[in-house]
Amino acid sequence: MPGTLKLTRRGFGMELRRGQFEISVDGRDIGSLNYGDTVEEQVEPGHHTLGIRAGRYSSREHSFDVADGQVASFRCHGAMVWPRWVASFVKPDLAISLMRE
Repeated sequence: MPGTLKLTRRGFGMELRRGQFEISVDGRDIGSLNYGDTVEEQVEPGHHTLGIRAGRYSSREHSFDVADGQVASFRCHGAMVWPRWVASFVKPDLAISLMRE
């Protein structure tokens, strides 16, 4: 029985980095996410790496483990404060926040 990756895109306030985010697990694209959406994807049990991209902008990659029938939940959103948004022009992996719930 596979595990489940649950990813929700929401934040508090206005998101400065807008548009569709592309989701990748273990370097493989698995779908996309718009603001307010939640995506659930079946993943094999074991160790995985999750990343989010929007063009040249990205999140930092997060590793996670999932067992049979277990759900790994994450939340992401684009930069919401202008200093982080400006810094993402120089360091693109600051553009999208990704955290485990």
